[in-house]
Amino acid sequence: MRRTFLKIVRFFRRPVVFDTTLVIVLALPALLLLPPLILQGGTPPVLGAVHYLAGVACLLMRRRRPIVTAALVAALDVVGLTTDISEVVNVPMSIALYSVGRYTAGRATAITTTAAYAVYATTLELTMPSTGGWLAAIFATGAPVGIGLIVRLRSELAERGRREAADAAVRAERRRIARELHDVVAHHITVINALVGGARATLTPGQEVTRDALESAEQTARQAMSEMRHLLDVLRADGSEGPDAATGVGADRLPSLIKEARSAGLPASLTVTGEPVELPAAVDHAVYRIVQEALTNTRKHAVGARASVRVAYEMEAVEVEVVDDGLAAAGGTPGFGLGGMAERVALCGGRLSTGPRPEGGFRVHARIPLEAT
Repeated sequence: MRRTFLKIVRFFRRPVVFDTTLVIVLALPALLLLPPLILQGGTPPVLGAVHYLAGVACLLMRRRRPIVTAALVAALDVVGLTTDISEVVNVPMSIALYSVGRYTAGRATAITTTAAYAVYATTLELTMPSTGGWLAAIFATGAPVGIGLIVRLRSELAERGRREAADAAVRAERRRIARELHDVVAHHITVINALVGGARATLTPGQEVTRDALESAEQTARQAMSEMRHLLDVLRADGSEGPDAATGVGADRLPSLIKEARSAGLPASLTVTGEPVELPAAVDHAVYRIVQEALTNTRKHAVGARASVRVAYEMEAVEVEVVDDGLAAAGGTPGFGLGGMAERVALCGGRLSTGPRPEGGFRVHARIPLEAT
């Protein structure tokens, strides 16, 4: 029942359907009264009904030609008032002026409203001088146009809000894709590069063909990383953050991540304290990505270092800490890793601290509340 009602509402909200229905509803009383008036032979009432119907018919083009519609209806009203066919400003004129405010803007609206006021004020002063025509004209022209302006401004603000929401969703998706590319692709390319470098270092003299092939593979991996950075620059440009959907990785996969880091030549250990609990999807995803990115940075910037990972489950929060004991390599190209960590932690309502340790090495520490998520 509700779905059927919504379909009917959407049908009648179509401009052509709505305007046609409006004209029919406004014209129906005059159409019903017209045959008896014709049979009675009363010329003024018949002319008044025809005059009213002509004004109503003009409303069919009120959206496409609001100023033309207002001019035609105003001309009909002037003729009706000066010939005593009608004694008041008809309803079609109010709707036509409302359409001027609703579907025109700026100078066109001001000029049309001023012209309508001048015409009606003059006509009313000439036809009914004792009624204060200039004051009645202000109300008759200003009120409909003002209501139309208010409705138009509200509609424009709502449409702008919808556009901004759609743009924000697109930017958020671009940022999410950029972050996933950095976290997943960059991580695996770095592992491949480390494994190829390790294999090349173990070659015995005389295996120049193999050594050249491995060097070429290392060069290709570095080039891929460089090109991916340019792609990330494009994806992250003019973006804003949005929700991050989990992609099947979480804290339960940290042991596999540590094992992978060891196979790539990085001595790493994992310590879990507290009772592991099922984390919200965003937090679970963030924990894995923070550890993954921190280990990747250690492999890239602190060659020969050892890393230790600590995950602490508390009643109200989960803590992640990754420390290493290496020295950062000089001349490294700054990436998006730390920024991506900060974004993830901020989305979960947590705090992130990163920086060198006094005793040497680097520390990444995040505390993410569980109640906030």
